[in-house]
Amino acid sequence: MSLTAPPAPAPRITYGAVLGSPYVARLLGGTLTGRLPNGMAPVAILLWATATGGSIAFGGLLSALYGLSSALSQPVKGRLMDRCGQTAVHLPAALLNSALLVTLPVVGPQGSPALATAVVVAAGLTTPPLEAGLRALWPSVLPNPRLRHAALALDTGTQGLLYIVGPLLVAALASAYSPSLALAVTAALGLVGTATVACAPPSRRWRPAQPTSTDGRPGRRLTSPGLVLLFVSLTGIGFAIGSMNVWSIAMAEHHDQDMLSGILPAAFSTGSFLGGLVYGRRTWTSTTTGRLIAAGAAFLAGWLPLLALLGPYAATFAVIVPGAFLTVVVACAYVTTDALTPAGRTSEAYAWLILSIGAGQSAGTALAGRLAEHPLASAALPAAGAAFALTVLLAARTHLGPASRPLRQGRHRRPSRGRHKTP
Repeated sequence: MSLTAPPAPAPRITYGAVLGSPYVARLLGGTLTGRLPNGMAPVAILLWATATGGSIAFGGLLSALYGLSSALSQPVKGRLMDRCGQTAVHLPAALLNSALLVTLPVVGPQGSPALATAVVVAAGLTTPPLEAGLRALWPSVLPNPRLRHAALALDTGTQGLLYIVGPLLVAALASAYSPSLALAVTAALGLVGTATVACAPPSRRWRPAQPTSTDGRPGRRLTSPGLVLLFVSLTGIGFAIGSMNVWSIAMAEHHDQDMLSGILPAAFSTGSFLGGLVYGRRTWTSTTTGRLIAAGAAFLAGWLPLLALLGPYAATFAVIVPGAFLTVVVACAYVTTDALTPAGRTSEAYAWLILSIGAGQSAGTALAGRLAEHPLASAALPAAGAAFALTVLLAARTHLGPASRPLRQGRHRRPSRGRHKTP
């Protein structure tokens, strides 16, 4: 008879333990504050353009250009971080972005539309790459893989709140004061949040690992089949989100309830936040690839009820389900990206992930706008994007092998090997 006691179960991870870890609350709070302009700037630019004599079409164009230029520049800024460190990229980008947003009211769309367009595009190009930077910091800030798992889920889940709080704050400032003040507050929040992150010791000390392969030659390019297929699949996830936003507007017009255009995306984002909280608290024994594909299937299933052309109340509750699984898909995608990315290219790879979702979102918005007058087609587009994502993931599952190790510690865990140096 053995007297050996069974191993004690691992202690339950709490978000208090995550946020109580050194620098986590500062980095997460600073990143969320610094990224608020992602949800505020497009709305503030549109309101400012129309309030100063520009047309809605021109304001919409400026707003779209800001988001597009920000997304397209992500890989470049990610690569700069991998080469020069985070602070050297974050602070100059934040200063330029804030200065350009504050300068925008001076040019006036009715006086010089071309100059206004140039300022908006330049402001988008200089948005700080805070999201990719934070994901690169987690391994050095949280060496414990279970804490890192919870932090990544919390980080991913709270992103949707930016697009609820940001537009509401802009609308309140523009209504009570002016769109110009809303732009100024947007610029200030971006600068303060970015400085909070960039001046934190983990960000200042962060350095990329040396990009070497096992044979001593420079590291691999970001063109492995697994990474390429993963990023292609994520365009489908973005397509579903973009088409959902337009479907929300179509629902509001069809049911003559203007608030639906905000309530439906807010319900989706709330689902994302709650899904992240639940996912992060659990310890998973399944592989990351398995969770990624399972979450992709659930994300698709969550959109299918919309094909029944639900009423406003049923649709509001229905979109919570795909929102809940969005966080799981994105969190697993980041872990997979980390596993498949060669040393020294992590920030750039994260930036390509962000760009993939953003590009899909733009495509979904554009196509949904053309089909908005057809209720069934409009409701089917989010499911179509999710189905595309799941199909590509299933085809790519054999190429996602390195991510199959659950809760992988990662190449970043030992600061002495380059990515995070102690002073």
